[in-house]
Formats: sequence, structure tokens, C-alpha cells
Amino acid sequence: MFDKKNENLVYIIIMQKNNPLSPHLQIYRWHISSLLSIAHRIVGVINFFVIILICLWSILLIMGQSNYQSIQIFLNTIFGKFLTISTCWTFSFHILNEIRHLFWDAGFGFDLKTAKVTGILTLLGSIVFTISFYLLGRNIF
Repeated sequence: MFDKKNENLVYIIIMQKNNPLSPHLQIYRWHISSLLSIAHRIVGVINFFVIILICLWSILLIMGQSNYQSIQIFLNTIFGKFLTISTCWTFSFHILNEIRHLFWDAGFGFDLKTAKVTGILTLLGSIVFTISFYLLGRNIF
């Protein structure tokens, strides 16, 4: 296809235009969709392990009150509460982002403005759901 002369010619043409051969992290501008995509994958892995922990917690609950009491003490610590609230956020974010992906699978929301707005709504909605779940758990409503 290309001999050495043609390869050098293509390289010279590209370098004369000062175009980079590939996007570099220093010049790449992050978009909300790419950030949410990365976060969606990370949160999916976290949710996998959280579901395993919830199953283990359920087994300890079945095994008796003494086993359940140790988990209850842990969940009442500051770190346990942080873990619970973070888990609510990860599940809320994952569900809302999945709904966004379902609309994409149906062929809606591909233009840049709609993708940006739905991305921001997904992020804000997950925060609102997390706060709502926390308030519901505290019996504030």
C-alpha cells in the first residue's frame, strides 16, 4: 500500500497542518458524557461488590441477633453512615444513567445539547434521590 516515500509524504502533510496524530490528555477537553460514562462503569463495579455485602448482611441477619448487632454497630459509626449514603448515591446514579442509556438505545437524545442536559440531570437527580433517601431514612418526611 504505502512505500517509504509515501509514508514520509503523509507524515510531512500531517506535520505541516500542525494537527496532532491523536488527542492528548493535555489538550483533550472533557465532556459530561465521557465523565458520566467512566463514572457509570466504576459505579457498576462498586454496586456489584455492595450487592455481595448486602447478601452477606442478610445471611448474618438470618444467623441471629448477635451477628446482626455487630453490623448494626458498624452502620451507626460515621464511616458506616458515609458508606450507606454513598451506596444510595451509586445505585441512584446507576439507575438514572441506565434510563438515559435506554433512551439512547431507542434513538433519542444524541444531539450534543440534549446529551449535556440529560447528563447534568442524571448527576443532579442522583444527588436529589440520595438526599431524599437519607431524609426518608431519618423519618423527616
